Amino acid sequence: MKSKRIPAVVIVVVSLAVSVLAILGGGVISAQDAGQAKYTVRVPNGLAFSEFRGYEGWQTLSISRNEKLMAVILANPVMINAYQSGIPGNGKPFPDGSKMAKIHWKPEKSAEAPDPTTRIPGTLHDVDFMVRDSKRFTDSGGWGWGAFNYDATTDTFTPATLADQPPQGNDAKCGFACHTIVAKKDYVFTAYPKR
Repeated sequence: MKSKRIPAVVIVVVSLAVSVLAILGGGVISAQDAGQAKYTVRVPNGLAFSEFRGYEGWQTLSISRNEKLMAVILANPVMINAYQSGIPGNGKPFPDGSKMAKIHWKPEKSAEAPDPTTRIPGTLHDVDFMVRDSKRFTDSGGWGWGAFNYDATTDTFTPATLADQPPQGNDAKCGFACHTIVAKKDYVFTAYPKR
C-alpha cells in the first residue's frame, strides 16, 4: 500500500491561510463590536439607543436642512403604515410602536458634483429618536424623545444634555415642549410627502 503524504509546502500554505483568515476575522468582529457599542447608550431615566435597533434600514420619511446641519428622517414600518392610512390628517393618533429617527450630518461640498453649491452629508453630528408608547409616556402626549451626540474622534455616541440644541434632560420628555405646537398633528412635525 502506498502512503499518501501531504507535501510540507501545502501544510505551510494552508497554515498561513488559516492564520490570515483568523486575523482578518478578528478585525471584522472588532469592527462589529465597536458598531454595536452605540446600542448600550441610554439617556439617564430615558430612552435607550437599543430601543431603535435597525433604524439604519428604515424607510426615508423626509429630509431637512438648516444653516448648520442636514438630516434624513426615517420611520419604522408601523409609522409608515400609519402615515399611509391617513394619520395624523384623519385626526387619529399614531399607534403605539411608531418610531422615527433623525440623523444629522454637517454638510460638506461635494468634490464630484458639477454644481459647486452641492452639499452632501459630511461628519455625522447626532441621531435623535421619537417613539409612541401611550402607556409609558402618559404625561408627554404619548411620545418619548431622545437625542444622542456623535463623537467622530472616538466613534461613540453620548446622550445630549441641557446644553445641547435642542436641550435634553434626563428623561424621555425632552422633545415635548417643542412639539406641543403640533399637538393637533399628534406632536409630529414631519409630514409624509407625496412620492
